[in-house]
Order: sequence, then C-alpha cells, then structure tokens
Amino acid sequence: MNSTCPYCGVGCGVTLNSLPDGKVQVSGDSRHPANFGRLCVKGAALGETLGHQGRLLWPQLNGQRVSWEQALDRVAQGLQQVIAQHGPQAVAFYASGQLLTEDYYAANKLMKGFIGSGNIDTNSRLCMASAVVGYKRAFGADAVPCCYDDFSHSDLIVLVGSNTAWAHPVAYQRLVAAKKQRPAMQVVVIDPRRTASCDLADLHLPLRPGSDGALFAGLLHWLAQHQGIDNSMLAHLSGVEPALAAAAEWHCEAVAAFCQLELAQVEAFYQLFARSPQALTLYCMGINQSTSGSDKCNAIINVHLLSGKLGRAGSGPFSLTGQPNAMGGREVGGLANQLAAHMAFTPQDIDRLQRFWHSDRVAQQPGLKAVELFQAVERGEVKAVWIMGSNPAVSLPDSHQVAQALARCELVIVSDVSQHTDTTAYADVLLPAQGWGEKNGTVTNSERRISRQRGFVAAPGEAKPDWWMIAAVAQRMGFGAAFAWRHPAQIFREHAALSGFENQGARAFDISGLATLTDGEWDTLQPIQWPVNAHYPQGCARLFSDRRFFHADGKARLLAIRPRLPATQVSDAWPLLMNSGRIRDQWHTMTRTGSVPRLMQHRSEPFADLHPQDAQQHQINEGDLVRVQSASGWIVVRAHLTDAQQRGTLFVPMHWTQQFTAEGNVDRLVAAHLDPHSGQPESKQTPVRLRRWQSDWQGMLLVGDNVTIPHVGWWARIPHQVATQYQLAADGDPQRWLAQQCDLSGLTIQYAQGEGAFYRLLGWRDGMLVVAFYADGLRPQIDTALVAQAFLQPPATAAARHALLAGRAADGAGHGKIICSCLGIGEQQIITAIAGGCDSAAALGKTVGCGTHCGSCIPELKQLIARCTAMQPV
Repeated sequence: MNSTCPYCGVGCGVTLNSLPDGKVQVSGDSRHPANFGRLCVKGAALGETLGHQGRLLWPQLNGQRVSWEQALDRVAQGLQQVIAQHGPQAVAFYASGQLLTEDYYAANKLMKGFIGSGNIDTNSRLCMASAVVGYKRAFGADAVPCCYDDFSHSDLIVLVGSNTAWAHPVAYQRLVAAKKQRPAMQVVVIDPRRTASCDLADLHLPLRPGSDGALFAGLLHWLAQHQGIDNSMLAHLSGVEPALAAAAEWHCEAVAAFCQLELAQVEAFYQLFARSPQALTLYCMGINQSTSGSDKCNAIINVHLLSGKLGRAGSGPFSLTGQPNAMGGREVGGLANQLAAHMAFTPQDIDRLQRFWHSDRVAQQPGLKAVELFQAVERGEVKAVWIMGSNPAVSLPDSHQVAQALARCELVIVSDVSQHTDTTAYADVLLPAQGWGEKNGTVTNSERRISRQRGFVAAPGEAKPDWWMIAAVAQRMGFGAAFAWRHPAQIFREHAALSGFENQGARAFDISGLATLTDGEWDTLQPIQWPVNAHYPQGCARLFSDRRFFHADGKARLLAIRPRLPATQVSDAWPLLMNSGRIRDQWHTMTRTGSVPRLMQHRSEPFADLHPQDAQQHQINEGDLVRVQSASGWIVVRAHLTDAQQRGTLFVPMHWTQQFTAEGNVDRLVAAHLDPHSGQPESKQTPVRLRRWQSDWQGMLLVGDNVTIPHVGWWARIPHQVATQYQLAADGDPQRWLAQQCDLSGLTIQYAQGEGAFYRLLGWRDGMLVVAFYADGLRPQIDTALVAQAFLQPPATAAARHALLAGRAADGAGHGKIICSCLGIGEQQIITAIAGGCDSAAALGKTVGCGTHCGSCIPELKQLIARCTAMQPV
C-alpha cells in the first residue's frame, strides 16, 4: 500500500509492507513525484512510531475514562452553554498542519459556518502565515508558483532562511542530485549560521540576523540599475514605481553596512542573480518568523516579478512549507482571517458560502489569530477552546503564559494521539484521535500536490478520526444535516465542489475536477497538483506562465518594502541574540519522533550552539550546562561550541518539552512580537543572556524501565531500545540520590567510587544489566551507545564488565556519538575508517555505510574528514 509521510511539507510518498512479525516496513515510494523513493531518517523510521506506548486510547473527562457518548455530549453541551451565555466569539478552535484536509474542512465548517465565529486558527500560523500574505499581496491569491521539478532546470538556487538539509532533507537531496547533474548550477545560501545546507553552497552570505529584507530590496534596486528588468513583464505589473522608489536607497554599500556583509559578497550575489536566466528562491522560517516576515516575502517576490523569473521551469519564489498539510489547512480556510476555498471576508464571499453551506450563521469577520487567541483565553474572553493535534503549551511564544491561560480556561478540549503532552495536562476533555497509519484522507505539500494518506493499521483502543469527532459534536449541537458524512471521501467531494462554486477562474484554488470522484476513485487518487479543473484536468505544475494573476486587474503587484530589523535588539542586559529552529532527526514537539530510539541519538539533549569566543567571554566550556534567559523566561541546555555560529548569537532547538527535559522549552524565552500583517510571531531573534548552570554533580542513569524522576536540578530523558537514559544534574550526594531513586535490593552490584562526586554503579539481575549509573563533578565521558547495548547483550568477560563500569569498551573501540542515525554509526567508527584511508564521504559509505541512506549526515562526514586530515602530521 502507498501513503504519504506525515512530517514536513515535502510530502514524500511512502510504500508500506506488512512483515511476518506484525511490524510494518516503510520505504520510499519510487513513483511519487515528490521524492521518487528517497526518504529522510524520520520518514524511514515511521514504522517504529506505530506502537501504542503513550497513546491516548479512550475518551476522558477530568482524567477519568468515559464513553464516547459521554465525552461528545460534554463537548457539545459545554460549547452550547458558552455560546448561549457569552456569544460565539467566546469559543475557539486551534487546529494543526497534522490534520488531514477532510478533518480541517469539517472543523472550519463547524466554527465559521455554523457556530458563526472566525475563531479557528492553526499552528500553521507559526510557520506559513507570512508566506501566505506575501503571495496574496503579490499575486492576489495564496498560490505557490513553483514545483520541485524546477530544481533540475534552474541556473541559480537561492536558499534563504532555511537549513533545507535538516528541515527538508529530501528536497535538499534533490538539490544535491541536480547540482551533481548540472555542476554549472550555482547555489547561494543566505543564513547567519553556517549550517549543513552550506555544504552545497557556491556562495554563503552570513548576514546580520533579521536583515534579509534589505538584501532583497537592494537586489531590486540593482536589477533596475543594471538592465535586470524584464520589460515584457511591465504590462503585467502594478506598483513598480513605488517599489523601485522605496528600494532606491538600498545601494550596495548601504546593503553591505545594514546586513554586515562584505561589499564584494553583496555584489557577487546580485551579479549572479542578474546573469542567471533561471533563478529559484527557496525560503522558509528564517524569513517567515519575523515581525517583518510578510515584507521579506514580498521583497523576494518583487525581484522575481521585475526580472520575469517566474512562471517557467527553473524560476520563481518558492516557500517551503513546514508541516505535511499546512497548505491543505489554507485551502479549507483553517486560518482565522480567511474563509473556505481561498475565499475572503467580503460580502460576496460570505454570501456565496452561506448559499453553498445552506447556513445563515457564516462568520462575518475574521477571528483571532493564534497568539491573540490564547491571549484572549488568558483574559477570559475566550471561555472554551478545542485544540486539535497541536501542542500550544510548548510551541507558541510566551508558552508559560499559554499554559497559565489554559489552566484558567473554563473548558479545554484536546483531541490528540498522545496521552501525555504539555497541553493535554490542562484538558477537561480528552478525545483519542487516530494517528498516522490509522486515519484516511488527503494532504497537500509545498508544491500544491494533493496526495492520499491511507490507513493501513487498526486504530488502538477507541481512537477515532478527527472529522468524525467534529461531525458528532456538530450533530449534537443541532447541525446534523450539514455534517451527515459517513466517509472522508464525502467531505473531500464537498470541499472540491466548493472550490469551483461560482469560481469562473476568479480564485486560484480550484479542484472542482475532483468533485465527482467515487469513493473508489478517491481511494486510489494519485498525487496531483492543483488547480484541477476543466482547464487543467491533469493538474498544473507551474502557475503564472500566462502572466495572468488573481488581482481584479489581472496584474501582479510589487510592494514598496522598507526593511527593518527585529522588534528587539541586544543590549548590555541582553547581549546575545538567540535563534530557534529544527534539528535533523526531530519533529516539532517530539510526540512522535521522541519515542524512536535511533532518532534520539544524534542530538540527545536540548543544547545551545554558541561561538567559542562568546563561550570564553562567559566562562563556558564545551558540554557545560548553561542557563539561557530572556525577558520572558529561562531554560537550561547543554553548551556546544562551534565557529559555525556568528559571534554574539546562539542557536537553540525548538523541540524539547517537559515530557523530555526539566527546563528546555525554548518558547518560554520568545516574546509575542508579531508581524502586523500575518500575525506570525518573531521566533528567530530573541535577546538573551547566559551563564554557566552550577551543580554539585552531573550524571547519567540508564534503567530497564522508566522511572519517576524525584526532585533533581535538571534532567533529560532519552529512550533506547530496551532501556531509558536520563542525563542528570543536581546538588548533594549522587550515591544517596541513586539509593533514593532506584531499588537496588536483590541486584548484584558492581561499583567504583573516587574523589568528589565520582561514582559508578552497574546493577545485574540473573546476568542481565538492569541499572547503570555514572556520576562526576562534570558530565561523565561515557560511550552511551555501548552501555545501552549492554542491556541487550551483556559483556561476556570480566574485563569487558570492568570496562563497562568505566563506560568504555574493553578494547578501546566503541561507537562514540551517533552521526548516521539510519544505520546507527558513531563518530569513533567513522574516525577509525578515515584513519584507514577513507578520504571522502563516498569512501566512508563504501567502507562503513554511513551516508548511503538518506544522506543527511554527509555534511558532518565531510567535516570529520576535514578535521581528521587537519590533525594528521605533515
């Protein structure tokens, strides 16, 4: 069976095969046009996420199991009571790019169509809202003009605000393949950090954080001054003169000073863009997550419009979507400031939707955007909120205030696959949702490609599809006729019909050609790019090749952009600028990836990347725990020193939650500064200070079963195949702490004790390792993979057991830090192979195997080769 990966917006196709032992083997679908068989390590590990551990299995009220009838009655009655007493604006839905399009459509229809409030928003507000505004202002529609096939036709690829190698690995590998096939193709990476994506770059522009708008405003001015305008485009554009007048002050010297780049770097980029017949700009969160994110998007689109580099193979502005169905949510109106099928809150569109849905309750005005929504919850204006497949207590800025708001809210409904998240802790009603592999519907990827996500395993317990829950509540609220679906294909047909209803080419989103699919045809639907209608019955790969846009005059608009820096800047009190983002092997708040041992080995703890000189100034060493504090909150993370980080900045990943660490939620630090047009928060630049976090001891505990962590200063949880690892730091005596934590009675104990906090203990039962504990004044240097393996295969000799007590292999070998998650290959194995003559990533692949699956570790392999080569004697 074929389905679609549930992670990022690349939308990879997957093939599923059931194995004799009941497990499911996941591989890339070689026929899917998004990935042609390639998967990243997260997608390849999907089969390992299908277990039921940690799942929410049945409905709950106030923590007690109840029937679906009781739970649904409580939701419907609770919503009705709030509406009766306070009006429809006092209720809200918060949805997710993890929902399928059919789920999303049902939720939006209930809220905007029948409850009559615009208060449905989504976590897509945190990643794609500014891109949406940029497209709508320029093209008159939220319409991505490009496709992945453009990678193979471009002369210039510009990556800006995107570590594509880690955030969209399969798309990055397509870029790698395109570069290999056409070496003359140039790649420019625009990023303050030297990321893994820079491995492909011909030119890296390490600009000042948040200054991207000026770089592209300067490029617009350069094009105007150096015959870079496509004169044939001018008849199809409006706003050219004001846009060029605003850009006129951004000559190369001004850009270089503002962006803190060398003048030669700026000129090299501008010349490269101007002389490249086909240019493609890929942009993501580094652009969108800004108080001027919408303007940055339009600054990028401006240069493509004026130069005519869009609407043809290899050219255009291409936003890379963060979630698997963020675009599907946009299609159905899942954002608070839009109606279904890309309609707006105009009298004409409201009337059209009322007639299509046969409802006189359709919302008349936009609702509250994500951050505003939870601020309204905190103020008591929104009294009931239904959160669907999202974790806002972690992912929103000022996340501690979001948690406080949920604690005060009269009615919190959460539908999720996970029993325990930072958000479910505040739920009055918990509804068990079906997860990937169980639910059935469609998703739309970054290139407008609709693909089927198919259920292939039975849902555990009493888990139900999200659309089913929403329809059941709607029926109890008296809206039964409009929500009488019995199959998701019915919802899809309604959604498709609405997209073409009184459209006549006025709206970009139109899949009316799919409105008459039978259930069987829907079930076998092959990936297809919208629009799909009478003009494009087989879909459409690229938009605007006819230079017809969706503003009333048919023209595209250039916007006058006035670049500005982030809302807050560094100061004496807050001297460092913190950036947050994704890492290679994790996904969002780790509710899925955190359960897969091999995905937790590459970067196992929350960390902060900082420049060695900044570390020296703050008296911080590699591996120290550090307290990072902003005006909004603080966290404790592990310091990692790297000159890939700019001076005065640090990078902290977004993924860790209270389920995996004591104090690691980065959004506690991020203030709710918003783009005024999109409502998207500025998650990328937060002024902070840091200092070393002191403790009497640090340690590592591995146990065969989970344990409840007692009062301890700091901890992080890391799953292994048959053991759970805890990284620890605390005051007091580590030996006494262990005795309070673990029942060691009946075990054969092997231990070593030294000066200060030095303590080692192995606990054996019937020859099997059940406890391993290592403590010292600083973080013990232990081969974690080796110790974890001992829980599966105990050492055979006394010498090996003694070496295990020291945390190393008896022969001095071992794995070291995991570099290749696909095959579990560690740093020490790779270094040994390099010393044996492997002088390239390809040679390492042949000898050790690393880098031969998803390819995400290849940049690190090259770094190891360079480091080892530099250390060799001349």
